[in-house]
Amino acid sequence: MPSNHRVGILTGGGDAPGLNAVIRAFVKRAVGQLRWSVVGVEDSLNGLLESPYRVSELTPQSCTGLLNRGGTVLGTTNRGDPFAYGREKADISGRLVSAMQDLDLEGLVVIGGDGSQRIAYRLMTEHDVKVVGVPKTIDNDLSATDMTFGFESAVAVATDALDRLHTTAESHDRVMILEVMGRDAGHIALHAGLAGGADCIILPEIPYDIQRIVRKIDKRRAVGRLFTLIVVAEGARCAEATAGEGLHGEAHSRIHTGGPALQLAHQLVARRDVDVRVTVLGHLQRGGSPVAADRILATRFGIAAVDLIEAGRWGEITVLRNNSVIGVPIAEAISIYRQVDVNGELVKVARAVGVELGG
Repeated sequence: MPSNHRVGILTGGGDAPGLNAVIRAFVKRAVGQLRWSVVGVEDSLNGLLESPYRVSELTPQSCTGLLNRGGTVLGTTNRGDPFAYGREKADISGRLVSAMQDLDLEGLVVIGGDGSQRIAYRLMTEHDVKVVGVPKTIDNDLSATDMTFGFESAVAVATDALDRLHTTAESHDRVMILEVMGRDAGHIALHAGLAGGADCIILPEIPYDIQRIVRKIDKRRAVGRLFTLIVVAEGARCAEATAGEGLHGEAHSRIHTGGPALQLAHQLVARRDVDVRVTVLGHLQRGGSPVAADRILATRFGIAAVDLIEAGRWGEITVLRNNSVIGVPIAEAISIYRQVDVNGELVKVARAVGVELGG
């Protein structure tokens, strides 16, 4: 096996705080210490699929200042699938193999979430492309790893938002609804809700009964707590939703914009005389500098990716298990999607401190 590797590295899917820290750590170890060649591929795999190729040689000097920088200097996209490329959804995966040959790349380091790793796995199995994966998702929904970088940063942003909403909610006797990311898994909502003292936490895993939330508001008002904080994951759904409920008249005039949170707001004002405000964090959770924990985990993943290549362990992905970073087969990492355990400790803790989960 060659001792002087030449590999490509790329970021795919949505951005997350810590991506640059992975790149920095990988390059500092691989190039700065082991004297490998590392080629940065722009905009996921697109940099290898377009002509001319959009790639650049990475050095420790070019990675200066990346540790605390959000986003990704390589760029990223959700539309870089070589097996279904462009509007025609054409299979141009062979072009990627040719590009790797042209650039003399031994293999690829793919930093991405479930979708990116599934593409990487297909490249391995259908084209014998050598791949090492690094997991990335702020939703923390990959079952193979105990934690993904970006999650702690997203939770910190959502918690800070709750802290700020708390003071204005209490001042104005309002129901404040905060919508956070989490299309299929409510980890951000659950963690931020607990950390920020939310009164209700609405998760995709637990379809909510609107009457339970109404009763929570009533109970708080009965004891003089005239405000309520509600965290809603973007994938939350009502157990018995009524289309268009509360969309007209006075109710509509007292509600500001939102998605699933807006639906919940409409349902509330249709049942109670409450003043509701909706805040949607959206991509604010993805942006900005990563918190310390994410910088450290991302750095550990970057170094572990080098170690896997050095050991010839292509086809594996770096994961955190029992506070140790190890490699497991990519096929294992993408086989099970992790949602919030509705019978788990954190859900029990939430209920024990009086949080209403809606179901």
